[in-house]
This record gives sequence, C-alpha cells and structure tokens, in this order.
Amino acid sequence: MTPRYKKVLILVDLSNASEQVAVAGRDLAASCGASVVLLHVVEYVPVEPMGEAMMPTVQIEGDLLGRARDKLEQLLMRLRCDRAIARVEAGNTKTEILRVADEESADLIVLGSRERHGPGILLNLTEDTILHAAHCDVLAIRLK
Repeated sequence: MTPRYKKVLILVDLSNASEQVAVAGRDLAASCGASVVLLHVVEYVPVEPMGEAMMPTVQIEGDLLGRARDKLEQLLMRLRCDRAIARVEAGNTKTEILRVADEESADLIVLGSRERHGPGILLNLTEDTILHAAHCDVLAIRLK
C-alpha cells in the first residue's frame, strides 16, 4: 500500500534545478491530496561582521532574505499550487530543514540530489544529513 501523505515539504535552493524539484514535489502532493510547504534556507555567514568596508550584517542578511522571498514567491506562482505556502528561513541549512519539517508536521521531504564523483563522495551533504535525521520519509529527485 502506498503511503498517503498529508503535508509535503519541498526544499529548494533557488538554483535553476529548483523548478525540477518543486514540480516533482507538487505533482506527488497533488496525487495524494497533500498540502505543500516550499522552503528555502538562507545560510549567511559574514566574513568580517561590521567591518569598515562592509554593510552591517543585519542589513545584508535582510537583503538576502528579501530577495529569497521574492524568488520563492515567483516559483510558487509558476507552480500554480493552491494548497501551498512559501517559507524562507535563516540559519544552518540542515538544522532549519529539520526544524521546519517538525514544526510543519511534514510527512515527506522532497529535495534535489546531484550525482557526486571523486572526493565529493566523502562530503556530508545536506541530502545525506536529512535522509538520516528526518522523522519522516525523504524523496531525493535526481537533478539533470
């Protein structure tokens, strides 16, 4: 028997591949009658906070969050998904994904996965962490 998902959390990094992940998640959610939460996490780490030549960290992070919200809303409009909300969070990507999944009571997390070669195989990437730490099912969409 196929699981019946009620809420699908779709993770997007706002790259060109985000639409592929979002469409796959939207279509799966639609087939189950599930609602969708579209999530992007801004992970901003200042090199030199409040340095003389830099804008204040709060202003830079605010600008990044604003641009991310705009892009995410545009993606949500292109998806034409009635039962969806968009969330932009700031912080450690892996931590925020798991926090939002718990907070939203997601049944399924959908994320993109790129093929890795050579030394990249040894890196602990976001999808690996989420796969092993999430309280719910995780679906990785192989990116083109």
